[in-house]
Amino acid sequence: MQVILLERVEKLGAMGDTVRVKDGYARNFLLPRGKALRASAKNMEKFESQRAELEVKNAAAVEAAKTDSEKLDGSSFILIRQAGESGQLYGSVSTRDIAAAASETGVSVTRNHVVLPDPIKTIGLYDVRIALHGEVSSTVQINVARTQDEAEAQARGEDLTGNADERDEIRRAAEELFEQAEADAAAEEEAEDASEDTAADSEETEAEKTTG
Repeated sequence: MQVILLERVEKLGAMGDTVRVKDGYARNFLLPRGKALRASAKNMEKFESQRAELEVKNAAAVEAAKTDSEKLDGSSFILIRQAGESGQLYGSVSTRDIAAAASETGVSVTRNHVVLPDPIKTIGLYDVRIALHGEVSSTVQINVARTQDEAEAQARGEDLTGNADERDEIRRAAEELFEQAEADAAAEEEAEDASEDTAADSEETEAEKTTG
């Protein structure tokens, strides 16, 4: 279906452009939301007669979107989900889930605002773009974890997507290295003290010989 855009739509075009889109996208999104008109000579004439009014309306919408976008930009949202030891989710995180989380800030976010090429299927940290308007977007972080504690660990930079046994082994190895480093430092300090004591004894012996 060919439509006339009444505002800038990402990846489609700017206000006044005539573009071809899938029928379902036009009927279910563009037309009912007032973002486009069916392309026809009559509708083009209608658009041109309303262009100035639409430009004012669009400018106001852009400013409102900028205000809301600033509230969202850089925000982080934790989504607790069930997952296996490898981090694979029992299900997925969708645009609807992300929209619901982002809306908790008080900004009205719908699934159509969330730019997510594919559903999220493993735990981890994800940067997701929220496009509140064709000309305005922000980036939020989605922290998908099995528990609140794991979410906090991920936020600190820990990778929890490996096998639990492997993670434990890595943790133990790190602890052993730390303990060994402490033991080596202590041994080195003792050796230095012993060396200083030996040097002091030597000096005393030499002093005694000289005075004797």
